[in-house]
Amino acid sequence: MTFLRSTAITLALSALGTAALAADPELTVFDWAGFEEPSIFQGYIDKHGTGPTYAFYGDDDEAYQKLASGFKADVAHPCSQMVSKYRDAGLIEPWDTSRIAAFADIDPRFLNSPVFKDDQGVWYIPTDFGSTAIAYNTEKVPAEDVATLNVFINPAYQGRTTLPDSADDVWALAYLATGVTDWTHVTDEQFQKAADWLREAHKNVSAYWADPADEAQMMASGAVDVAWSWNDVLALLRKENYPVGYQRAAKEGSSTFFCGFVNLKSGQGSEDKMYDFINAWLDPSSAKGLLDTIGYGSTNVKGLATVSDDPRVKELGETGGPILAQTPNDPAQREKQLAEFEKIKAGF
Repeated sequence: MTFLRSTAITLALSALGTAALAADPELTVFDWAGFEEPSIFQGYIDKHGTGPTYAFYGDDDEAYQKLASGFKADVAHPCSQMVSKYRDAGLIEPWDTSRIAAFADIDPRFLNSPVFKDDQGVWYIPTDFGSTAIAYNTEKVPAEDVATLNVFINPAYQGRTTLPDSADDVWALAYLATGVTDWTHVTDEQFQKAADWLREAHKNVSAYWADPADEAQMMASGAVDVAWSWNDVLALLRKENYPVGYQRAAKEGSSTFFCGFVNLKSGQGSEDKMYDFINAWLDPSSAKGLLDTIGYGSTNVKGLATVSDDPRVKELGETGGPILAQTPNDPAQREKQLAEFEKIKAGF
């Protein structure tokens, strides 16, 4: 995914709403912009001669709202904390894991929740994982400044920071900054302390980034120097020779997330092709394409082993410090966080 290509996708999304990339009419994938890269699902193309039709979204909540409002697709690619919402709304159905060749090779830690797997079946196929930490301009920002997450409330960086327009990621940041590393058990006091910190951080924000291409543009243009960032922006900026650093070892910690596919009840396409697509994604040969184009790791342990010597994999591993894993949390708590974030962005 080159910087220019990703930027073009972003412009298309902003102009058209849910943009589409038409290909195989018998399978529609509702996905994050950028994941239409052929090397991630080359096996599907080899078998069917073309990739599936794609429709794109910019964040998890947008995707859910569109599907809940009647948008039709065969599969969607939410991150883990959204799966309970899809289940509660009756939008998804279990997978037939006997048709997924590499299901047994998925790292068990990514399926360790009754939200994903219970006596009714397997509701979620985890496919990729990444990290969220501080991205910064190494020529303008001293390393000691990003040794703490409080760089985001440091007055010296007023107007020089950007945060994701994603409630999950900003709350992961705020909880970490205020000493919380497990968001599955948050007290009212901890929530309020994190909200207060986030209001302070908002004062330094130049703009909230909508996707990695948007963030990369802001950083490459010099509009901002510090970002709370998914690790996929590193691939974009490095291709532009931007002096990007990635601090996952701030004293308060960093965050991790993982995403995967759900089987949508509204799907009207080919079930055989849907499973071909998932099998192509989980094939070990796809791990390098995922790392090269997006910067994420494969949940398939055999696939990840094929790239284990790549230094970029270390950007996804343990840091030795605190980690807030973005695993499923209480849906009511998540809605509370979402509502509070909207207030904070509006200046309240």
